[in-house]
Amino acid sequence: MAYEGYTTFTASQDEGVLTVTFDFGSVNVQGQEMLSDLNGLAMRLERDRDVKVVVFQSANPEIWVCHYDTNLLKDMSTEAVSREEAQLLDLQAVLERISKVPQATIAKLEGFARGGGHEFALACDMRFAARGKYKFMQMEVGMGILPCGGGASRMARQVGLGRALEIILSARDFDADEAEAYGTINKALEPDEIGEYVDTLAKRIAKFPAESINACKQMVYESIDKPIDEALKAEAYWLYQATSKTPAVKRFQIADDQGLEHDIENQRNWNNLVMDVQNIN
Repeated sequence: MAYEGYTTFTASQDEGVLTVTFDFGSVNVQGQEMLSDLNGLAMRLERDRDVKVVVFQSANPEIWVCHYDTNLLKDMSTEAVSREEAQLLDLQAVLERISKVPQATIAKLEGFARGGGHEFALACDMRFAARGKYKFMQMEVGMGILPCGGGASRMARQVGLGRALEIILSARDFDADEAEAYGTINKALEPDEIGEYVDTLAKRIAKFPAESINACKQMVYESIDKPIDEALKAEAYWLYQATSKTPAVKRFQIADDQGLEHDIENQRNWNNLVMDVQNIN
């Protein structure tokens, strides 16, 4: 499946990893062009089982993805609407679609990600940031609005109520180490380490069955805000979505036939063993 024809980024595939590199104008502004490209990308990813991991990065040395295009915000309605009349904004809808693609998504953050750019990063499954280069901010309160690309909703789920409100209401920059401490990113890395770290992680995940990656991802997202009894049912549901489409049962049968689980060396070496069983299909 060809990933081409985009105006705000390029996409290159290496086996199961698709690398999306933003390169649009001077600051990678998040406008209709980028949203259209992301929506088209998501449409292709939803049908693709060869791509298992998507890494989002930037060609701009200072900016990952800029905030939402202010030219689009100046035309907002000044009339309040009822809850029944409120509809999803374009940014919300596109980022939600990105968040639900069957692939694992990784934001490789080596520059600023403020406003809608940060909300995009939050819509990815994992985030890794370079020290000394990365800063994030939600500036919306100072402009008289609120994070409206899923930022408020995802922020609270990611970091908890108090920290989410501090981030949103302070409208200040947070660096990579603060982001790691607060939980908006997975890990802060030195600039010369982030490339190898993300590449190694992406290639490892891409070795696993596409349907089990998707099942793990959908189960986590579905269960995070459910009561525990409903969350456990979600786990059971997604388990059988995976076993119906992957060689899981065959792998467990071979392990049982060979008595692998009773071998202490295997127990010591699961980090490598889980990669070795990818040859069983």
